[in-house]
Amino acid sequence: MSRIVYLNGAFLPFEEARVPIMDRGFLFADGIYEVSAIIDGKLVDNAAHLARLDRSLGEIGIRNPHDAAGWEKLQTELVARNGVTEGLVYMQVTRGVAERDFAFPKAGTEPTVVMFTQAKTVLANPLAESGARVITVEDLRWKRRDIKSVALLAQVLAKQQAAEAGVAEAWMVEDGAVTEGSSSTAFIVSRDRVLVTRPLSTALLPGITRASVLKLAAEADLRVEERLISVAEAYEAQEAFYTSASAFVMPVVEIDGRSIGEGRPGPLTRRLRELYIAAARQG
Repeated sequence: MSRIVYLNGAFLPFEEARVPIMDRGFLFADGIYEVSAIIDGKLVDNAAHLARLDRSLGEIGIRNPHDAAGWEKLQTELVARNGVTEGLVYMQVTRGVAERDFAFPKAGTEPTVVMFTQAKTVLANPLAESGARVITVEDLRWKRRDIKSVALLAQVLAKQQAAEAGVAEAWMVEDGAVTEGSSSTAFIVSRDRVLVTRPLSTALLPGITRASVLKLAAEADLRVEERLISVAEAYEAQEAFYTSASAFVMPVVEIDGRSIGEGRPGPLTRRLRELYIAAARQG
């Protein structure tokens, strides 16, 4: 069966989907995207992902082409058409097609909407058992990282550094403090057993999985601090992990070649992953 994608109101075979070269997403990275996980054929944390999509679109002045119910209807149909029970659904909205000019096009330009699914092992990811290794890299991004822009070149370069180093993720660093991963939110468990992550600001993306994990931590009476994490403190952490829609809660066992804690996934990280998966399955 051919993979089915969604493009501007139509469900199409992957091979037939085409976007004009004058699309501003292609020319200027003038667009927003979101990714929701799928487990047991159901969308995870989807309402929060759609709310963040709406916020990001508003921040750069693109009209949201659908309300939350409309988006979810399209997502659900796309997942069903592709028979995906575990994986991801990707959504992207650009400012649309217009003659190349830096300024926004005149009124009447319709946003371009693209959606596709990816079958992917999320629950039984072997890294969840072995633990991920990460490196730190300089954060080269712009100053509005709270907007989920399709302009991801700095993250691509960071992820490539990680790939060339043979590790799973890169944690980006600015002024000596970890901002976030190239496609994830960074957490540590400090020496006094406190769960620590960077507070929200324009310096990082407001992670949806991050928010869910913090809520679960509070419900489990874990101590939480939202503050800056220096690279030196990360090296000395009892545990570390990162969160994202595709990784859920992923234990980190090594940073820049230094073992974290006992060099294996820690008990608090394992517990949070279990709690998150259970909550995701309950819907």
